[in-house]
Parts: sequence; C-alpha cells; structure tokens
Amino acid sequence: MDDAAPRPVLDFWCELQCPDCHRAQRDLSALRERYGDRLEIRLRHFPLEKHKHAYAAAQAAEEAYAQGKGDAYAAAVLERTAELGAQGEQLLLEVARELGLDAEEFETALIDGRHLLIVDADQAEGKAIGVTGTPTYVIDGRRLDGGASQEGLRERIEEVADALVRVDG
Repeated sequence: MDDAAPRPVLDFWCELQCPDCHRAQRDLSALRERYGDRLEIRLRHFPLEKHKHAYAAAQAAEEAYAQGKGDAYAAAVLERTAELGAQGEQLLLEVARELGLDAEEFETALIDGRHLLIVDADQAEGKAIGVTGTPTYVIDGRRLDGGASQEGLRERIEEVADALVRVDG
C-alpha cells in the first residue's frame, strides 16, 4: 500500500456559538477515537448571522490554528457557547489565555482582520455546496445536515468512513 495515499476527510461545517455544534462534539470525539489518524477531521467555518459573536469566534479559531492549538481552542469555545453569547470577545481571549496562547496576538488579529479571508472563503464554499446551517458534515462528497436533527448522523458518517478507510486493511 502507498503510505503517501491521502486520508479521507470529514469536513465539519461549524459555528462556534451554535448549541448544536456544541452537542456535536461528542460525535466528533467518538469519530476521532474510532478512526485516529486514518480520518482527517477539518473544522470549516460557517458563522450564522443570528449569533453576534460567531464571526469573531471563527477568526479567533484561525488565530489559534496559527498558534498551533486550533482544535483544542475550537473545542474549548464550543464547550462554552452559552457564555460566548454573553461575553463575546472577552471569552475568546480568556480561552486563549487558558490554553497558553498569546491573547494579545488574538486581540490584534481580531482588530486587523488577518483571518477574514479564511473565514469568508469557508463560508462561501459552504454556501456553494448547499450548507444552510450547522453542524453540517461533508465526507466523500456527501453532505449530511445536522442543523435540524443530529439523530443518526454519526452512524451515517461511520458507514461512509468505514468504506473509505477499509482500503487500509
């Protein structure tokens, strides 16, 4: 087998102020445990207008990726979605500090907009492929929407992922 073969990818279209995305963390943890490094799970930004701090949270997550702790940061913010609505950018900076990240750099990034293009590109791509809410998953070209209900979503993702990773062995 070719060790350079690309891993299957699960895109997780997410909004960091979304209560449904908060609940989806259990499924993502189970998927990470089941597949390990055989499945790449990528956070894709889809901030919704109804959540005031979602756009800033997406930019902050990108700064966390730039500082090497993007997944941990996104998970920590999702654990505190209710607080994000009330505290906004203050919470984003607090989470950065708790994770040992450079909070001053986060503050600067939110002011200078250095990550706007990444967030905008994700959102535009999401709209282009039919994402209308969060969480939405895309694996092997299949879009699985979890905005209305997450019931059975992980099982459907596993069915597709099982077929994709079976190539490994």
